[in-house]
Order: sequence, then structure tokens, then C-alpha cells
Amino acid sequence: MIGFLIIGFVAMLVSLWVSNRLKKKFAYYSTMRLHNNMSGAEIATRMLTDFGIHDVKVTAVQGELTDHYNPLTKTVNLSEAVYNQRNAAAAAVAAHECGHAVQHAEAYAWLGLRSKLVPIVNISSTVMNFANMIMLVAGGFLFYNGNMLGQTLLIVLIAANLFITLFALITLPVEFDASRRALAWMQNKGIVTSGEYDGAQDSLKWAALTYVVAALGALANLIYFISIFLRRND
Repeated sequence: MIGFLIIGFVAMLVSLWVSNRLKKKFAYYSTMRLHNNMSGAEIATRMLTDFGIHDVKVTAVQGELTDHYNPLTKTVNLSEAVYNQRNAAAAAVAAHECGHAVQHAEAYAWLGLRSKLVPIVNISSTVMNFANMIMLVAGGFLFYNGNMLGQTLLIVLIAANLFITLFALITLPVEFDASRRALAWMQNKGIVTSGEYDGAQDSLKWAALTYVVAALGALANLIYFISIFLRRND
């Protein structure tokens, strides 16, 4: 129980640090106005057109860093700041999300696999929350006194963490590939200057690190619960 709390605390601190750095990077590169004066929405539309994708809509959504591609509705959803602004950070995010649309159009295997895991991960997250409540109420003794409830809870936690970890690990190649596509397109089409390219690349690097931290945290939790299970059955 203490080990689980320590892992959670460390993961939270690292996640907060990376998130803070990401926000600072985006704030900085938001001051780097594009030489072509294109908005995030215009860049997204241009990239989709260049890849021959005409059935994906670019929309604006509320919030900060809420940008995402929805394969079910075929929409590139950009936060209002990214949608309207004309800077290196907005260009990076808009192109990255279009990178996911390109993946979808080309049937990129990792994206397809991640999409199939979404329903299972949603259930696993709900199960994890319920199991965590039981742990907080009953305490860690459930894992060490040999009772059936503790054994069952451990198996459930391992199964749920397995799917969450698998999803987090599969997300890494999906996100890195989307950024690679975005940066290559911006550079090849002359959308950004060399300085703007460096800013976009740095922005996407820190965005990718948030997924790396999430994957490491999920993996650490999985290893922790597996180690407890092995000690109980040793």
C-alpha cells in the first residue's frame, strides 16, 4: 500500500513538472509569429488538403491543450487559441492533430489498435478507481493476510493495469509518428522557417513527454502489483 502511494506521488510530481514545462514552452512559442501569417485552422486545412483528405472537418473546441483528432466523427478539434492564433506553437499542434488524421486515412496499424483498446481501457479505469477506494478503506492488509478478497483484488488490479499500460505504451508510437508526419510536412512544404520549425519541434517534444511519463507511471503500477502477487504466492 505504501509503495503504491509512493509510486503515485512520484508520478504525480514528474507529471506536474512536465506539464508545467509544456505550458511554458507553448506560451513562449506562442509569441513566435509565423512568417506566412497562417492560423492553426488554415494550417490544418492545408495539411489535410495536401494529403488528399477531404472528409475530415477542422473545428474549434473550448479549453487549453484540448486539441485532439476524433476518428469516429472524423474531426480535427483544435482549442480556440490554436484554431485562431498564427504562431509556431499553434502550427505545431494543428499539424500534429492532422498527423493523426493522416494515420487514420492510411490505416496506420498502431492507431487502429489503440482505438480498439479504448472501450476496454475505459472499463479498466473505472475498475481501478473502484479498487483504489477499497484499498483506501480496507488498507494494505488485504494484500498480505492471505484472504480471498485480497487475492481477487490483486488479480483485478493487475488485469486493469495491464490494459491501461498496454494502451499507454501503444500511444507512444502513435503520438511520435503524428509529430514526425507534422514536422516533415511543415518543412517539406515550406510552411515554417528554420527558426519556426525548431520552435514547433520543441513544442511537440515536450507534448510527447507527457505521454512518456504516463506510460512509465502505468508500467510502474503494473510492476508493483505483480510483485505483490508474486510475494503472496511465493
